[in-house]
Amino acid sequence: MKNPKPIFLCLILVISLAWNPVLSQESQAPNILVFVADDAGWRDFGCYGNDAIQTPNVDALATGGLKMQSAFLTTPQCSPSRTSILAGEFAHTLRTEDLHTPLPAGKAIVPTYLKKQGYFSGMLMKNHLGPDGLKQFDFYDASRDESQLPELKEFLDRSAEKPFFLWYAFGDPHRAYFEGAFTPPNDPERVKVPPYLADTETTRKDLAMYYDEISRMDKNIGEAIAELKRRNLYQNTLIIFISDNGMPFTRAKGTLYDEGIRTPLIFHWPQKLQAGVSDELVSVLHLAPTILDLAGATIPKSMYGKSLKGLLEGKEFEGDRYVFSERNWHDCDEHMRSVRTNKYKLIKNAYIEWPYGTAADLAGSPSHQELLRLKKEGKLSFPQSLVFDVPRPVIELYDVENDPFELDNLAYDVSYRNVVQELHQVLVEWMEATDDFPPELRRRQDNTDRVTGTHFDTRTLPPAYSNQ
Repeated sequence: MKNPKPIFLCLILVISLAWNPVLSQESQAPNILVFVADDAGWRDFGCYGNDAIQTPNVDALATGGLKMQSAFLTTPQCSPSRTSILAGEFAHTLRTEDLHTPLPAGKAIVPTYLKKQGYFSGMLMKNHLGPDGLKQFDFYDASRDESQLPELKEFLDRSAEKPFFLWYAFGDPHRAYFEGAFTPPNDPERVKVPPYLADTETTRKDLAMYYDEISRMDKNIGEAIAELKRRNLYQNTLIIFISDNGMPFTRAKGTLYDEGIRTPLIFHWPQKLQAGVSDELVSVLHLAPTILDLAGATIPKSMYGKSLKGLLEGKEFEGDRYVFSERNWHDCDEHMRSVRTNKYKLIKNAYIEWPYGTAADLAGSPSHQELLRLKKEGKLSFPQSLVFDVPRPVIELYDVENDPFELDNLAYDVSYRNVVQELHQVLVEWMEATDDFPPELRRRQDNTDRVTGTHFDTRTLPPAYSNQ
Protein backbone atom coordinates (compact mmCIF):
# COMPACT_ATOMS: atom_id res chain seq x y z
CA MET A 1 0.00 0.00 0.00
CA LYS A 2 1.66 3.20 -1.21
CA ASN A 3 0.17 6.09 0.78
CA PRO A 4 -2.98 5.75 2.92
CA LYS A 5 -3.13 9.49 3.70
CA PRO A 6 -5.43 10.59 0.76
CA ILE A 7 -7.93 7.82 1.55
CA PHE A 8 -7.79 8.65 5.24
CA LEU A 9 -8.43 12.35 4.57
CA CYS A 10 -11.38 11.53 2.32
CA LEU A 11 -12.89 9.38 5.08
CA ILE A 12 -12.47 12.25 7.55
CA LEU A 13 -14.22 14.63 5.15
CA VAL A 14 -17.15 12.27 4.59
CA ILE A 15 -17.57 11.74 8.31
CA SER A 16 -17.39 15.49 9.02
CA LEU A 17 -20.07 16.16 6.43
CA ALA A 18 -22.31 13.54 7.95
CA TRP A 19 -21.91 15.05 11.40
CA ASN A 20 -22.17 18.65 10.23
CA PRO A 21 -25.63 19.01 8.65
CA VAL A 22 -25.25 22.73 7.94
CA LEU A 23 -22.01 22.19 6.00
CA SER A 24 -23.55 19.26 4.15
CA GLN A 25 -26.66 21.25 3.21
CA GLU A 26 -24.59 24.25 2.14
CA SER A 27 -22.78 22.09 -0.39
CA GLN A 28 -26.05 20.91 -1.94
CA ALA A 29 -28.68 23.52 -1.12
CA PRO A 30 -30.07 25.60 -4.00
CA ASN A 31 -29.62 29.32 -4.27
CA ILE A 32 -33.03 31.02 -4.35
CA LEU A 33 -33.63 34.29 -6.19
CA VAL A 34 -37.08 35.89 -6.10
CA PHE A 35 -37.74 38.69 -8.60
CA VAL A 36 -40.64 40.83 -7.36
CA ALA A 37 -42.38 43.25 -9.72
CA ASP A 38 -44.05 46.28 -8.16
CA ASP A 39 -47.58 46.61 -9.62
CA ALA A 40 -47.30 44.39 -12.72
CA GLY A 41 -50.51 42.87 -14.04
CA TRP A 42 -50.42 39.15 -14.75
CA ARG A 43 -51.54 39.66 -18.35
CA ASP A 44 -48.71 42.03 -19.25
CA PHE A 45 -45.96 39.64 -20.31
CA GLY A 46 -45.42 37.90 -23.60
CA CYS A 47 -45.53 34.50 -21.94
CA TYR A 48 -48.97 35.31 -20.51
CA GLY A 49 -50.39 36.21 -23.89
CA ASN A 50 -49.53 39.89 -24.41
CA ASP A 51 -47.82 40.11 -27.79
CA ALA A 52 -47.60 43.91 -27.63
CA ILE A 53 -45.01 44.12 -24.84
CA GLN A 54 -41.26 43.47 -24.85
CA THR A 55 -40.44 40.94 -22.10
CA PRO A 56 -37.94 38.46 -23.63
CA ASN A 57 -36.16 37.57 -20.37
CA VAL A 58 -39.28 36.80 -18.34
CA ASP A 59 -40.60 34.89 -21.35
CA ALA A 60 -37.39 32.83 -21.43
CA LEU A 61 -37.80 31.97 -17.74
CA ALA A 62 -41.32 30.74 -18.52
CA THR A 63 -40.22 28.74 -21.55
CA GLY A 64 -37.50 26.94 -19.61
CA GLY A 65 -39.42 26.72 -16.35
CA LEU A 66 -42.82 26.10 -14.82
CA LYS A 67 -45.41 28.79 -15.53
CA MET A 68 -48.40 28.96 -13.19
CA GLN A 69 -51.52 30.11 -15.01
CA SER A 70 -53.80 30.54 -11.99
CA ALA A 71 -51.74 31.97 -9.12
CA PHE A 72 -53.36 34.40 -6.69
CA LEU A 73 -52.22 36.88 -4.09
CA THR A 74 -53.83 37.25 -0.70
CA THR A 75 -54.20 41.01 -1.09
CA PRO A 76 -53.89 43.56 -3.94
CA GLN A 77 -51.72 46.07 -2.07
CA CYS A 78 -47.92 46.40 -1.90
CA SER A 79 -46.83 46.05 1.73
CA PRO A 80 -49.58 43.67 2.95
CA SER A 81 -48.86 41.43 -0.04
CA ARG A 82 -45.12 41.30 0.61
CA THR A 83 -45.42 40.52 4.31
CA SER A 84 -48.01 37.86 3.48
CA ILE A 85 -45.77 36.15 0.91
CA LEU A 86 -42.67 36.12 3.11
CA ALA A 87 -44.49 35.01 6.27
CA GLY A 88 -46.80 32.50 4.58
CA GLU A 89 -49.80 34.05 6.33
CA PHE A 90 -52.73 36.27 5.49
CA ALA A 91 -52.20 39.97 6.06
CA HIS A 92 -54.90 40.16 8.74
CA THR A 93 -53.38 37.24 10.68
CA LEU A 94 -50.12 39.20 10.70
CA ARG A 95 -51.98 42.46 11.46
CA THR A 96 -50.31 44.05 8.44
CA GLU A 97 -53.55 44.36 6.47
CA ASP A 98 -53.35 48.15 6.01
CA LEU A 99 -50.86 49.77 3.66
CA HIS A 100 -47.51 50.72 5.25
CA THR A 101 -48.13 48.59 8.36
CA PRO A 102 -44.77 47.08 9.38
CA LEU A 103 -44.26 43.44 10.22
CA PRO A 104 -44.76 42.94 13.98
CA ALA A 105 -41.72 42.50 16.19
CA GLY A 106 -40.82 38.87 16.72
CA LYS A 107 -42.57 37.59 13.60
CA ALA A 108 -40.17 35.39 11.61
CA ILE A 109 -40.17 35.40 7.82
CA VAL A 110 -38.35 33.29 5.21
CA PRO A 111 -34.77 34.60 5.68
CA THR A 112 -34.78 33.83 9.40
CA TYR A 113 -35.73 30.20 8.79
CA LEU A 114 -33.14 29.91 6.00
CA LYS A 115 -30.37 31.31 8.19
CA LYS A 116 -30.65 28.16 10.31
CA GLN A 117 -29.86 26.20 7.13
CA GLY A 118 -26.69 28.19 6.50
CA TYR A 119 -28.13 30.65 3.98
CA PHE A 120 -26.96 34.22 3.40
CA SER A 121 -30.00 36.38 2.67
CA GLY A 122 -30.44 39.73 0.99
CA MET A 123 -32.96 42.28 -0.20
CA LEU A 124 -32.48 44.78 -3.00
CA MET A 125 -34.44 47.98 -3.52
CA LYS A 126 -37.97 48.14 -2.11
CA ASN A 127 -38.30 47.17 1.55
CA HIS A 128 -41.96 47.80 2.55
CA LEU A 129 -41.71 45.24 5.36
CA GLY A 130 -40.80 47.57 8.20
CA PRO A 131 -37.67 47.48 10.41
CA ASP A 132 -38.44 44.13 12.04
CA GLY A 133 -38.80 42.49 8.65
CA LEU A 134 -35.74 44.15 7.18
CA LYS A 135 -33.39 43.19 10.01
CA GLN A 136 -33.98 39.50 9.27
CA PHE A 137 -31.93 39.88 6.08
CA ASP A 138 -28.12 39.77 6.20
CA PHE A 139 -27.74 42.31 3.37
CA TYR A 140 -29.87 45.23 2.22
CA ASP A 141 -29.33 47.94 -0.37
CA ALA A 142 -32.06 50.54 -0.77
CA SER A 143 -30.72 52.14 -3.95
CA ARG A 144 -33.57 52.98 -6.34
CA ASP A 145 -31.37 52.68 -9.42
CA GLU A 146 -33.42 50.15 -11.37
CA SER A 147 -30.34 48.35 -12.74
CA GLN A 148 -29.04 47.19 -9.34
CA LEU A 149 -26.22 45.28 -11.03
CA PRO A 150 -23.48 46.74 -8.76
CA GLU A 151 -25.59 45.95 -5.69
CA LEU A 152 -26.23 42.42 -6.94
CA LYS A 153 -22.48 41.89 -7.45
CA GLU A 154 -21.78 43.10 -3.91
CA PHE A 155 -24.40 40.76 -2.50
CA LEU A 156 -22.98 37.78 -4.38
CA ASP A 157 -19.47 38.69 -3.22
CA ARG A 158 -20.68 38.86 0.38
CA SER A 159 -22.53 35.56 0.20
CA ALA A 160 -19.20 33.85 -0.62
CA GLU A 161 -19.53 30.05 -0.46
CA LYS A 162 -22.89 30.03 1.31
CA PRO A 163 -26.14 29.30 -0.50
CA PHE A 164 -28.09 32.53 -0.89
CA PHE A 165 -31.66 33.76 -0.72
CA LEU A 166 -32.22 37.07 -2.51
CA TRP A 167 -35.48 39.05 -2.53
CA TYR A 168 -34.94 41.29 -5.59
CA ALA A 169 -37.73 43.85 -5.18
CA PHE A 170 -37.96 46.14 -8.21
CA GLY A 171 -39.50 49.60 -8.16
CA ASP A 172 -40.89 49.00 -11.67
CA PRO A 173 -43.60 49.37 -12.86
CA HIS A 174 -44.96 51.46 -9.95
CA ARG A 175 -46.12 54.97 -10.79
CA ALA A 176 -45.22 57.79 -11.50
CA TYR A 177 -44.25 57.33 -15.17
CA PHE A 178 -41.83 59.35 -17.27
CA GLU A 179 -40.90 59.06 -20.91
CA GLY A 180 -37.61 57.40 -21.77
CA ALA A 181 -37.77 54.49 -19.33
CA PHE A 182 -37.05 52.00 -22.10
CA THR A 183 -35.69 52.11 -25.64
CA PRO A 184 -37.20 51.33 -28.06
CA PRO A 185 -40.43 52.32 -26.31
CA ASN A 186 -43.54 50.17 -26.48
CA ASP A 187 -46.02 51.33 -29.13
CA PRO A 188 -49.21 53.00 -27.78
CA GLU A 189 -51.07 51.79 -30.85
CA ARG A 190 -50.42 48.16 -29.90
CA VAL A 191 -51.21 48.19 -26.17
CA LYS A 192 -54.07 46.08 -24.85
CA VAL A 193 -56.79 48.36 -23.45
CA PRO A 194 -59.06 46.47 -21.02
CA PRO A 195 -62.80 47.19 -21.32
CA TYR A 196 -62.99 49.05 -18.01
CA LEU A 197 -60.62 51.77 -19.29
CA ALA A 198 -61.34 54.36 -21.98
CA ASP A 199 -59.70 53.49 -25.30
CA THR A 200 -58.28 56.95 -26.00
CA GLU A 201 -54.91 58.30 -27.04
CA THR A 202 -54.28 59.47 -23.46
CA THR A 203 -55.01 56.05 -21.98
CA ARG A 204 -52.92 54.28 -24.60
CA LYS A 205 -49.93 56.49 -23.85
CA ASP A 206 -50.38 55.82 -20.12
CA LEU A 207 -50.42 52.06 -20.77
CA ALA A 208 -47.40 52.27 -23.09
CA MET A 209 -45.35 54.01 -20.40
CA TYR A 210 -46.41 51.32 -17.94
CA TYR A 211 -45.26 48.73 -20.48
CA ASP A 212 -41.93 50.56 -20.78
CA GLU A 213 -41.23 50.12 -17.07
CA ILE A 214 -42.04 46.41 -17.31
CA SER A 215 -39.65 46.16 -20.26
CA ARG A 216 -36.96 47.98 -18.27
CA MET A 217 -37.46 45.53 -15.41
CA ASP A 218 -37.23 42.66 -17.88
CA LYS A 219 -33.93 44.02 -19.19
CA ASN A 220 -32.55 44.20 -15.65
CA ILE A 221 -33.68 40.65 -14.98
CA GLY A 222 -31.65 39.61 -18.01
CA GLU A 223 -28.57 41.40 -16.64
CA ALA A 224 -28.96 39.71 -13.26
CA ILE A 225 -29.22 36.27 -14.85
CA ALA A 226 -26.15 36.98 -16.97
CA GLU A 227 -24.22 37.77 -13.77
CA LEU A 228 -25.30 34.45 -12.25
CA LYS A 229 -24.05 32.65 -15.35
CA ARG A 230 -20.75 34.53 -15.26
CA ARG A 231 -20.18 33.29 -11.71
CA ASN A 232 -21.31 29.73 -12.50
CA LEU A 233 -24.24 30.10 -10.09
CA TYR A 234 -27.05 29.84 -12.61
CA GLN A 235 -27.42 26.06 -12.73
CA ASN A 236 -28.05 25.74 -9.00
CA THR A 237 -30.27 28.79 -8.61
CA LEU A 238 -34.03 28.50 -8.35
CA ILE A 239 -35.43 31.68 -9.90
CA ILE A 240 -38.96 32.74 -9.01
CA PHE A 241 -40.79 35.60 -10.69
CA ILE A 242 -43.86 37.19 -9.12
CA SER A 243 -45.71 40.51 -8.80
CA ASP A 244 -46.97 41.99 -5.54
CA ASN A 245 -50.33 43.08 -7.01
CA GLY A 246 -52.08 44.01 -10.23
CA MET A 247 -51.34 46.83 -12.65
CA PRO A 248 -51.66 50.41 -11.29
CA PHE A 249 -54.83 51.29 -13.16
CA THR A 250 -58.45 51.80 -12.18
CA ARG A 251 -60.30 48.55 -11.35
CA ALA A 252 -57.03 46.62 -11.12
CA LYS A 253 -54.51 47.32 -8.31
CA GLY A 254 -56.29 47.55 -4.98
CA THR A 255 -59.29 45.49 -6.09
CA LEU A 256 -60.24 41.86 -5.53
CA TYR A 257 -60.94 41.32 -9.19
CA ASP A 258 -58.43 39.08 -10.95
CA GLU A 259 -56.85 42.25 -12.35
CA GLY A 260 -55.80 43.08 -8.78
CA ILE A 261 -54.95 39.72 -7.21
CA ARG A 262 -53.91 37.39 -10.03
CA THR A 263 -50.16 37.27 -10.43
CA PRO A 264 -47.60 35.94 -12.85
CA LEU A 265 -45.74 33.13 -11.11
CA ILE A 266 -42.81 31.40 -12.76
CA PHE A 267 -40.36 28.86 -11.33
CA HIS A 268 -37.10 28.33 -13.21
CA TRP A 269 -34.32 25.97 -12.14
CA PRO A 270 -32.18 24.60 -14.96
CA GLN A 271 -32.40 20.82 -15.26
CA LYS A 272 -33.82 20.57 -11.74
CA LEU A 273 -37.56 21.07 -12.21
CA GLN A 274 -40.20 19.82 -14.60
CA ALA A 275 -40.76 22.57 -17.17
CA GLY A 276 -44.24 23.24 -18.48
CA VAL A 277 -47.47 25.04 -17.70
CA SER A 278 -49.76 24.38 -14.74
CA ASP A 279 -53.42 25.40 -14.67
CA GLU A 280 -53.80 24.40 -11.02
CA LEU A 281 -55.33 27.05 -8.78
CA VAL A 282 -52.71 28.13 -6.21
CA SER A 283 -52.32 30.80 -3.56
CA VAL A 284 -48.99 32.57 -3.05
CA LEU A 285 -49.25 31.36 0.55
CA HIS A 286 -47.51 28.24 -0.78
CA LEU A 287 -44.40 30.15 -1.81
CA ALA A 288 -42.76 30.42 1.64
CA PRO A 289 -43.31 26.72 2.52
CA THR A 290 -41.95 25.71 -0.89
CA ILE A 291 -38.77 27.73 -0.41
CA LEU A 292 -38.22 26.31 3.07
CA ASP A 293 -38.88 22.78 1.91
CA LEU A 294 -36.40 23.03 -0.96
CA ALA A 295 -33.79 24.41 1.45
CA GLY A 296 -34.31 21.56 3.89
CA ALA A 297 -35.93 23.74 6.56
CA THR A 298 -38.89 22.77 8.72
CA ILE A 299 -42.14 24.45 7.68
CA PRO A 300 -43.62 26.23 10.74
CA LYS A 301 -47.21 25.50 11.72
CA SER A 302 -48.04 29.22 11.49
CA MET A 303 -47.84 29.07 7.70
CA TYR A 304 -51.13 28.49 5.92
CA GLY A 305 -49.68 27.13 2.69
CA LYS A 306 -48.14 23.85 1.62
CA SER A 307 -44.97 23.03 -0.28
CA LEU A 308 -45.16 22.93 -4.08
CA LYS A 309 -42.00 20.81 -4.26
CA GLY A 310 -43.88 17.87 -5.73
CA LEU A 311 -45.36 20.07 -8.45
CA LEU A 312 -41.90 21.40 -9.33
CA GLU A 313 -40.65 17.83 -9.60
CA GLY A 314 -43.41 16.95 -12.04
CA LYS A 315 -45.30 14.73 -9.62
CA GLU A 316 -49.07 14.55 -9.45
CA PHE A 317 -50.33 17.63 -7.66
CA GLU A 318 -53.77 18.85 -6.64
CA GLY A 319 -54.17 22.63 -6.46
CA ASP A 320 -56.35 24.65 -4.13
CA ARG A 321 -60.11 24.29 -4.20
CA TYR A 322 -60.46 27.86 -2.94
CA VAL A 323 -58.16 30.87 -2.77
CA PHE A 324 -58.94 33.78 -0.43
CA SER A 325 -58.03 37.46 -0.62
CA GLU A 326 -58.71 40.68 1.28
CA ARG A 327 -58.59 44.44 0.74
CA ASN A 328 -58.25 46.90 3.60
CA TRP A 329 -57.01 50.50 4.01
CA HIS A 330 -55.02 51.95 1.11
CA ASP A 331 -55.52 55.75 1.07
CA CYS A 332 -59.22 54.88 1.42
CA ASP A 333 -60.64 52.34 3.83
CA GLU A 334 -62.27 49.16 2.58
CA HIS A 335 -63.36 45.89 4.11
CA MET A 336 -63.60 43.51 1.16
CA ARG A 337 -63.13 39.75 1.18
CA SER A 338 -63.16 37.25 -1.67
CA VAL A 339 -63.12 33.55 -2.39
CA ARG A 340 -62.31 32.16 -5.82
CA THR A 341 -62.58 28.74 -7.41
CA ASN A 342 -61.64 27.72 -10.92
CA LYS A 343 -65.15 28.66 -12.03
CA TYR A 344 -66.46 31.42 -9.76
CA LYS A 345 -65.38 34.46 -7.72
CA LEU A 346 -67.44 35.83 -4.81
CA ILE A 347 -66.63 39.23 -3.33
CA LYS A 348 -68.21 40.62 -0.17
CA ASN A 349 -68.25 44.42 0.28
CA ALA A 350 -68.85 45.98 3.69
CA TYR A 351 -68.85 49.73 2.96
CA ILE A 352 -71.47 49.81 0.23
CA GLU A 353 -72.53 53.41 0.86
CA TRP A 354 -69.23 54.73 -0.52
CA PRO A 355 -67.92 54.56 -4.07
CA TYR A 356 -64.93 52.29 -4.51
CA GLY A 357 -61.83 53.86 -2.93
CA THR A 358 -59.30 54.26 -5.72
CA ALA A 359 -55.74 54.81 -4.44
CA ALA A 360 -54.24 58.26 -4.99
CA ASP A 361 -51.59 57.15 -7.50
CA LEU A 362 -54.26 55.49 -9.63
CA ALA A 363 -56.93 58.16 -9.41
CA GLY A 364 -54.46 60.85 -10.39
CA SER A 365 -53.34 58.91 -13.46
CA PRO A 366 -54.09 60.12 -17.00
CA SER A 367 -56.19 57.02 -17.70
CA HIS A 368 -58.41 57.61 -14.65
CA GLN A 369 -58.75 61.27 -15.51
CA GLU A 370 -60.04 60.15 -18.89
CA LEU A 371 -62.76 58.16 -17.12
CA LEU A 372 -63.69 61.23 -15.09
CA ARG A 373 -63.90 63.29 -18.27
CA LEU A 374 -66.19 60.79 -19.95
CA LYS A 375 -68.28 60.50 -16.79
CA LYS A 376 -68.84 64.26 -16.80
CA GLU A 377 -69.81 64.10 -20.46
CA GLY A 378 -72.15 61.15 -19.88
CA LYS A 379 -70.18 58.93 -22.28
CA LEU A 380 -68.98 56.08 -20.07
CA SER A 381 -69.58 52.55 -21.32
CA PHE A 382 -71.07 50.04 -18.87
CA PRO A 383 -67.71 48.45 -17.93
CA GLN A 384 -66.15 51.91 -17.47
CA SER A 385 -68.99 53.05 -15.20
CA LEU A 386 -68.75 50.17 -12.70
CA VAL A 387 -66.01 51.74 -10.59
CA PHE A 388 -68.29 54.72 -9.84
CA ASP A 389 -71.31 52.65 -8.73
CA VAL A 390 -73.00 53.81 -5.51
CA PRO A 391 -74.36 52.03 -3.59
CA ARG A 392 -72.15 49.07 -4.31
CA PRO A 393 -73.54 45.54 -4.15
CA VAL A 394 -72.99 43.68 -0.90
CA ILE A 395 -72.22 40.52 -2.85
CA GLU A 396 -70.59 40.16 -6.25
CA LEU A 397 -70.47 36.83 -8.06
CA TYR A 398 -68.68 36.29 -11.36
CA ASP A 399 -68.29 33.36 -13.70
CA VAL A 400 -64.56 33.92 -14.20
CA GLU A 401 -64.31 31.25 -16.89
CA ASN A 402 -66.72 33.09 -19.19
CA ASP A 403 -66.38 36.62 -17.81
CA PRO A 404 -62.63 37.10 -17.18
CA PHE A 405 -62.88 40.87 -16.57
CA GLU A 406 -65.69 40.32 -14.02
CA LEU A 407 -68.26 42.67 -15.51
CA ASP A 408 -71.51 40.71 -15.12
CA ASN A 409 -72.52 40.37 -11.46
CA LEU A 410 -74.57 37.18 -11.13
CA ALA A 411 -75.20 37.48 -7.40
CA TYR A 412 -78.82 38.56 -7.79
CA ASP A 413 -79.67 36.06 -10.50
CA VAL A 414 -81.86 33.45 -8.75
CA SER A 415 -80.37 30.66 -10.83
CA TYR A 416 -77.04 31.23 -9.02
CA ARG A 417 -78.54 31.30 -5.52
CA ASN A 418 -76.96 28.00 -4.49
CA VAL A 419 -73.54 29.10 -5.73
CA VAL A 420 -73.78 32.34 -3.72
CA GLN A 421 -74.86 30.50 -0.59
CA GLU A 422 -72.12 27.91 -0.87
CA LEU A 423 -69.27 30.37 -1.51
CA HIS A 424 -70.53 32.84 1.08
CA GLN A 425 -70.52 30.08 3.69
CA VAL A 426 -66.99 29.08 2.67
CA LEU A 427 -65.89 32.72 2.99
CA VAL A 428 -67.48 33.14 6.43
CA GLU A 429 -65.85 29.94 7.69
CA TRP A 430 -62.46 31.13 6.42
CA MET A 431 -62.88 34.48 8.18
CA GLU A 432 -63.74 32.71 11.42
CA ALA A 433 -60.91 30.18 11.09
CA THR A 434 -58.32 32.93 10.50
CA ASP A 435 -59.70 35.24 13.21
CA ASP A 436 -60.49 37.98 10.70
CA PHE A 437 -61.87 41.19 12.16
CA PRO A 438 -65.47 42.16 11.30
CA PRO A 439 -66.07 45.41 9.38
CA GLU A 440 -67.89 47.05 12.28
CA LEU A 441 -64.84 46.73 14.51
CA ARG A 442 -63.01 49.69 13.00
CA ARG A 443 -62.85 52.16 10.13
CA ARG A 444 -59.84 54.25 9.23
CA GLN A 445 -60.09 57.77 7.94
CA ASP A 446 -59.67 58.21 4.18
CA ASN A 447 -56.93 60.59 3.08
CA THR A 448 -57.93 60.59 -0.58
CA ASP A 449 -61.14 61.54 -2.35
CA ARG A 450 -62.59 58.27 -3.61
CA VAL A 451 -63.58 59.53 -7.05
CA THR A 452 -61.15 62.30 -8.02
CA GLY A 453 -58.08 60.96 -6.20
CA THR A 454 -57.38 64.30 -4.51
CA HIS A 455 -55.01 63.71 -1.61
CA PHE A 456 -55.58 65.73 1.55
CA ASP A 457 -54.11 66.16 5.01
CA THR A 458 -55.98 63.89 7.42
CA ARG A 459 -54.84 65.96 10.38
CA THR A 460 -57.58 68.45 9.51
CA LEU A 461 -60.26 65.74 9.68
CA PRO A 462 -61.90 63.84 12.53
CA PRO A 463 -59.80 60.85 13.60
CA ALA A 464 -60.64 57.32 12.53
CA TYR A 465 -62.79 55.52 15.04
CA SER A 466 -61.95 52.13 16.38
CA ASN A 467 -63.16 49.61 18.92
CA GLN A 468 -59.78 47.87 19.05
